[in-house]
Amino acid sequence: MVKEKDSVIKDHSGSRLLKDKIFLIGIIIFSVITISPILLIIGKLIVKGYRQISLDFLIETTPNTFEAMTSIANGERIPGGIANGITGTLLMVLLAAVIAIPIGLITGIYLYENQEKRLAGVIRNISDILQGVPSIVLGLIAYLWVVKHVTQGFSALAGSTALAIMMLPMIVRSTEETFKMIPNAIKEAALALGVPYYRVILQILIPTGFSGLLTGILLSISRVIGETAPLMLTALGSSVINWDVTKPTSSIPLLIWEFYNDPNMVDLIWSSSLLLMGIVLAFNLISKQIAARRR
Repeated sequence: MVKEKDSVIKDHSGSRLLKDKIFLIGIIIFSVITISPILLIIGKLIVKGYRQISLDFLIETTPNTFEAMTSIANGERIPGGIANGITGTLLMVLLAAVIAIPIGLITGIYLYENQEKRLAGVIRNISDILQGVPSIVLGLIAYLWVVKHVTQGFSALAGSTALAIMMLPMIVRSTEETFKMIPNAIKEAALALGVPYYRVILQILIPTGFSGLLTGILLSISRVIGETAPLMLTALGSSVINWDVTKPTSSIPLLIWEFYNDPNMVDLIWSSSLLLMGIVLAFNLISKQIAARRR
């Protein structure tokens, strides 16, 4: 009887180990299938895009069609670069951050401090809905608000407004969730010592949850930095470097769209996409590092 039980246990153990190995192999196979498109895309961008990457690509404005066509006919690298797109992206993202970060932090703090109130629930639902709204719709809203009635034309300000609206939901929810993770004892101790309420927020809660807040901000920036649709309705684009927020301004995604419509600029599409992917990847890696230190 003892030998029979031992053999049954061994058979059961062997069968379980076999199932574990099969399951592990299946996970590996499906993981490789999942990441293979991403690796192929990155590889394609690197192979096609590195040829145009140079100092001139970063500091010069976009060439015209005739210059590109002449260079291709002579077998040369297309002159010029995307400096107007880089500066436009920097301007609009920076302005959008200036608009969205204070509003998002204040709203997130309100939701944290008034979790059970009806107004807080309404704001939370609106934030969740806003996060799922297509970017082209937000661009249309910014067009009706800013382009038609404020700047009376396409501008960097209108583009920044559209991007700021897109950034708000992530900043709001990340702020609320970060503050929820801070022990209430810290806040109660500060209030018990007679610290004013606003100083508890500014000097205790925000510094304590700074890494979480910064992670949400960086993720929201990485989300909007590659947007094209809302900027087509608001910023329009420009062939020159522009720092005036009331004038049309270009961006890297807008330039990629313009290059796509010109067969002579195909090489610049890959290089611009490679640069944009690198910027977005850098923001995501930084946010992950901050989140890891926070844990």
